Amino acid sequence: MGGHTTGRILIDGGQTGTRLRVETPAGTDDRELGPIRTDQPVVEQIARALHDAGIPEATWSMAAGVSGLTPQAARPSALLAAVADLGVTSVALAHDSVTAYLAANRDGFGVVTAVGTGVVTLGVGPAGVHRVDGWGHLFGDAGSAYWIGRAGIDAALRAFDGRGSATVLRDRAAEVFGPLDELYMVVQGDPDRVARVAGFARAVDAAARDGDAVAQGIIDDAADELAGSALTALDRSGHRPGEKARISWMGSVMTANDRLRGRFVEVVGDAAPGVDIGAPYGQPLDGVRLLAGLDESHPLAAEVHRSGR
Repeated sequence: MGGHTTGRILIDGGQTGTRLRVETPAGTDDRELGPIRTDQPVVEQIARALHDAGIPEATWSMAAGVSGLTPQAARPSALLAAVADLGVTSVALAHDSVTAYLAANRDGFGVVTAVGTGVVTLGVGPAGVHRVDGWGHLFGDAGSAYWIGRAGIDAALRAFDGRGSATVLRDRAAEVFGPLDELYMVVQGDPDRVARVAGFARAVDAAARDGDAVAQGIIDDAADELAGSALTALDRSGHRPGEKARISWMGSVMTANDRLRGRFVEVVGDAAPGVDIGAPYGQPLDGVRLLAGLDESHPLAAEVHRSGR
């Protein structure tokens, strides 16, 4: 691609990894980059990722949905200045709950629960936009991969101590982390501890599929947490019984875990009869693409931080 190419850069930045898509008239180029660290400034990480990715010289518009993007952290003008040398002339930034919502439900009213390493739920309705949870692994993210993984490790250690019920998670935790009496030190000393704990959610899911009652209870509790957040977001965004709304999800934790997703759909369906509950219309990068064209009258428009022409 040469210097006269006009294209679009799309970024879906998460705590486990970042997906980058470069769109030009010649086609698309998808890449996998490193995670977004929510304990570090977000704008600088995005700019560094773009420079490290070797974006070719061209004229670009850029849109990004990013985990941990608080209003204060957004700083679209600073981001534009940091990537202007790459030919970027405009940026549209939003929290990844916004892009997840657009990917799942497009511009209709309803709710999305975006479940990955963390989790955030977003309701959009007549009363505006209402975000539920997304408070990070220390204080929230109930039902997320981290939450499930941590609960699984807790159950393993309780079984190891003799305080809890017998569970295959005891053996699975030892296989993943090593001797259980060393586990807490090993994990605490690992700079990637959040991702490692979240990764143990896969072991909990596998144990639940194999019939382990403790693991099944953890998955069911996670589904109940996610359903509660979705129903809260639906109510707080102004939905009234009988009005059209759609509840969906985003992320592999929901799409790959049949038990979790099935219970979520059941609990939400029982509590909100008549609301459409279904799989997402698209993937996160599809939602990122919709940022730039979002109608200014839409409730989500106020959640998008812009700079440039």
